[in-house]
Amino acid sequence: MNADHSASTDPSAEFVRLLRSQRVWDTELPPFDPGSAPAEPLPLFERWFAEAVAAGQTQPHTVSLATADTDGLPDVRTVMLHGADAEGWSFASHSTSRKGRQLAARPYAALGFYWPAQGRQIRLRGPVTVASAEESQADLHARSTGALAAALVGHQSEVLPSQQELEHASDTAWAQAQHTPDTPAPTWTLYHLRPDEAEFFQGDPQRRHVRLNYRRTEAGWLTELLWP
Repeated sequence: MNADHSASTDPSAEFVRLLRSQRVWDTELPPFDPGSAPAEPLPLFERWFAEAVAAGQTQPHTVSLATADTDGLPDVRTVMLHGADAEGWSFASHSTSRKGRQLAARPYAALGFYWPAQGRQIRLRGPVTVASAEESQADLHARSTGALAAALVGHQSEVLPSQQELEHASDTAWAQAQHTPDTPAPTWTLYHLRPDEAEFFQGDPQRRHVRLNYRRTEAGWLTELLWP
């Protein structure tokens, strides 16, 4: 077989070619003057979130959540942001899920937002606290019928015997959510991450990226620039 032909049809070689052909930020990126940034990270987050929405960023409320298990091994998944205020950046899950168990054992986590429409990232890390049962249920029932149905299915992260079993449980949960929209899901839990650090990254076409980092101190927030 011709060596060149073998290389051209090698799936690994095709993957590498495809990977290296990808580009980022095929759009004009906004400027960011860190000298004009507010003294605390929350107002800047709210501003950047609104600008991401205005720029047409798809699902800007999705965020990567990183936790660690009892052995210190990392885990990451994408969740939805449920709020951001003085309590912290909020997300929710079942307390019995993998992330719920990890947060119970190690109540410290990191969040990572990526908004390629404007070449921006936001990274947060800090301790995580659990909201009250009342607040957690209020959060759940403020969401869609589908969200309630998914919460009522439960068993998150457990081994699923078959897809048919999921379909049956989902049908039952949907009927209950539609008929009784105030049905509680006892394990549904709202979590608040109160950051010790918050980094705002603005990409630059010449790779002169701006990285503004906030660090919480006893005297308040300290800001510093980081090399890209």
